[in-house]
This record gives sequence, C-alpha cells and structure tokens, in this order.
Amino acid sequence: MAAVQEVDVVVAHRERATLRVGDVFLKIDADLGRTDVEVEAMAIAPVPTPEVLWRRPPVLALAALPGRALGRLGEPSAASSTAWAAAGATVRALHDAPLPPWPGRSLDELATQLDGECEWLVTNNVLPIDLVTRNRHVAEAALRPWTPVFTHGDLQIAHVFVDGDEITGVLDWSEAGRGDALFDLATLTLGHEERLGDVVAGYGADVDLDLIRAWWSLRSLLAIRWLVEHGFDPSSPGCEVDVLRARM
Repeated sequence: MAAVQEVDVVVAHRERATLRVGDVFLKIDADLGRTDVEVEAMAIAPVPTPEVLWRRPPVLALAALPGRALGRLGEPSAASSTAWAAAGATVRALHDAPLPPWPGRSLDELATQLDGECEWLVTNNVLPIDLVTRNRHVAEAALRPWTPVFTHGDLQIAHVFVDGDEITGVLDWSEAGRGDALFDLATLTLGHEERLGDVVAGYGADVDLDLIRAWWSLRSLLAIRWLVEHGFDPSSPGCEVDVLRARM
C-alpha cells in the first residue's frame, strides 16, 4: 500500500462509494445492513468471490480479482462466447445452492414499485407514455409466482470478472437473496441480447426467453429514476432507455 501512487474512484454517490487503492478495493456504504448481506453472501456462495481483507464499518476492504469485467452496459463485450457460457454456468451453480437465510423482494413489493416508477416516468415527462405503457405490459409477465433460488440480485456484466474464458469472480453481493432465477439471467444479459444464447447454453436448463425479456423491461423501468437521481445517464447508447425502445 505504501507504494501506491494514486486512488481510483470506481463509483461514488450519496449512498456508497468504491475506491481502488493498488490491488485493494475499499467499499464505503452508509447502510451497514447491505454490507452484512454482502459479506455473508460471499461466504456461502459456491462461486468465486473477492477475498475479504478486513472490515471496519462503514469500510469493507476486498482484494482485486484477476482478469477484467465481462463487459460494460452500453459497450460491446470483447469476451468470447465461451466466457459468456462460463458465466451462465457460474450462475447455475449459484442457483443450485441452498437458499440464503434472508428473504428477497416479494411479488407485491415489485408490483407496487413498478406502479410507482411508471407513474413517475410519465408524470415527470422522463419517457414517452407509449414507451412506458408498452414496456409495463411486457414487464408484468415477470410478476408471477416463481420457485426462489439463491440470486445475486445485481448481476450486471461489470460484476462478473473473466480471465480468458474462465470466470475469476463475481462482485457486489449486497442485493443477494432469494429470488427468481430469470432475474439474474436477465440482469447479466441486459443490453447484450445477442449474448443470451451463450449464457443459456452455459446455464444448461430450459429458460423462458419471453420472461427474460419481461425482466429486461422491468429492471429498466425500475432503475431509471435511481440512475437519474444519482448522476447516471440511462439514455446513453445501449443502456436502459435503449433496452426499453427495443421492446417497441
């Protein structure tokens, strides 16, 4: 650490920040409960995760993972089809694991949140009403009973690291819990629809692709207000607004 020349800000907003100092990531979270979930989820998940170096609330120190992210939302992924299939296999291993001891979001919670976010998007003229209405209709298919599995809860491609064709680890477990397996698969492939076949092949189970598309719409509708209020741009090319437009 003494030889470090600079500190890189990975992400920062009013709820949390992540800094990189050499080969160490420092995560600072105002919600200690999220960090509790992250640490416990990494301890019990049957997939590669970062090594916890130390924890001194509100700071969690994690060792850097080898390799690089599978990709970034809004950018083409340079990872191979084999690497994407390996990501699918990693997700399947997680979903086949025993359930975590804490719950996830309920159907009623999601339905209520969808109502509120769609109303906000239309009332504040953030998106055209026809775009919201169409995607809400698509999204509602995801709101059906499911058999809960151990889900990551925020399985963005930037949270999955690869070295060549091998998965070296999965980051950011603060949203982990019991949930719908298809939500993780949809989050992983959000904005990278062309990679869905590779992921499903690696996952190795029958997957309802229409429900994946429903989760793409649902996740995007739920995320836009948070992104706007925290300084991110969901209308950037290939990001959430483009995901919604693809359903028209």
